[in-house]
Amino acid sequence: MPQLTDKAVPDQAAPAPAGTWMTPEAYGASRAALWTGAVVLITDADGRVLVQSVDYRTDRLLPGGAVDAGEAPSAAAAREVREELGVDGRYPHGLAVDWLPRDTPGFAPEMGFPGEILYVYDGGTWTPERIDAVRLPDQEITGIDFAEPADLPALMDAGDARRVLSALRARIAGGGPALLEAGRPTSPTALDRLEVLRTRRTPERGTWHPGAVPDRLPVRGRSGWLFAPDGRVLLLIARATGAAHLPPPPPGAAVLGYRAVEDDGTGGGARLRAVARLAALPPAAEPAYARLLATPEQVRELSDWGPAGAAELAAVHRARAGLCLPAAVRTPPAELPDGAVRW
Repeated sequence: MPQLTDKAVPDQAAPAPAGTWMTPEAYGASRAALWTGAVVLITDADGRVLVQSVDYRTDRLLPGGAVDAGEAPSAAAAREVREELGVDGRYPHGLAVDWLPRDTPGFAPEMGFPGEILYVYDGGTWTPERIDAVRLPDQEITGIDFAEPADLPALMDAGDARRVLSALRARIAGGGPALLEAGRPTSPTALDRLEVLRTRRTPERGTWHPGAVPDRLPVRGRSGWLFAPDGRVLLLIARATGAAHLPPPPPGAAVLGYRAVEDDGTGGGARLRAVARLAALPPAAEPAYARLLATPEQVRELSDWGPAGAAELAAVHRARAGLCLPAAVRTPPAELPDGAVRW
């Protein structure tokens, strides 16, 4: 930081101060002046994102807005949600801080947009009761919807959608707030690099049933909860789409349960889930997929399992405890190398 002085002009009789020297006025004029904004990312129990329709633009927005002079960003976030949705709350946990350059599209020249620092706060997962408590104001906010993450680019301004998806990936990763520049992480996680959630999650909303599949139900698919020694599980991410999948189970894996498949004209069936320890992995046989280790909760958040997801997750943790494995600590999912892996 340059050396400052309270003298506008140095004493003519004294030598100029050594090193970099600026008057307070010059130093203040040299600093960048930016707007400050705060928005809140809220999801429902199915992992869909709350977006608002407004009366002054066609694309959707997260709840939030400008930080007033002298107002803390977290206080602005709480105020905006209260004003726009009629719901009181505190949002102390940040998901992302984004820097928007002055040439960001969408700002009229007469605004004199200087750039902006935008804080994204975690509004958490809202229950149906909390959603029912929403009361919209008489003007500005005309409606709310919960959108599938992959649909956000079609609903929002391109920069807003990038920011929301980056913040949502940061929430799932659990590694702390993401630093963004124009919506793009300066230090991307594996979820960012693979662009997870850029395509719609495959709905798998059938009722969860523990135990073996009844003989009357044909098995329509098999996948496995394969546990590493630290309690994380193997997750496959399709490189072409960013879609998340549980891997196929190895021979000898124990049956955990199944999801009933609704009748699609073929008589319905079941998607079987198995569980096994994962002591080693052979070299990757399918280059189209990245191999990650993630917590069971992260797998659920990257999936569209509906209300039965909680029941399956509980069964997964009972199986993990039965294998005498620890509960995994949420950390950013780690991509495994394509070669053989041993623990």
